[in-house]
Amino acid sequence: MWGAAARRRQFSYRRAFLVVLGLGWAGYGRLGIIDQPRYGTARGLADLTKHVPGGLNTLGWMWVVCGLLGAVAGLLANCPRLQALGYVAIAVPAGLWAGVLTAAAAGPFPPAVGSACGWGAFTIGVVLVSGMDDPLPPYLRKRGR
Repeated sequence: MWGAAARRRQFSYRRAFLVVLGLGWAGYGRLGIIDQPRYGTARGLADLTKHVPGGLNTLGWMWVVCGLLGAVAGLLANCPRLQALGYVAIAVPAGLWAGVLTAAAAGPFPPAVGSACGWGAFTIGVVLVSGMDDPLPPYLRKRGR
């Protein structure tokens, strides 16, 4: 059995971030896009959905798949390459949303500007966290003076 110290060593904030965001992305795709798309989302993404077979339904499934990939990558310890792919899977849908909503805000749907800012900030946040290291275990940290 694992002791409490071994569990603490295995915990990773970066991996927990992937799991939480991945499950959130999958839920957003299923519940917020496939099952009940909002008018503003549909209107803001109209320039994209006319080029995607299946429209919002397909994009919703993209969120679900990318979210689940991110969550699974977060569950894998000692697999930094797969965790990097998980961060890419988490960043892609948010970055796509940010770009398309920015174009919509600059053109036919100015109210999309708030969502464009939010999704852009979310994408930048994911990129920043992907480059961070987990804190060292307590026994490797420098002691205070």
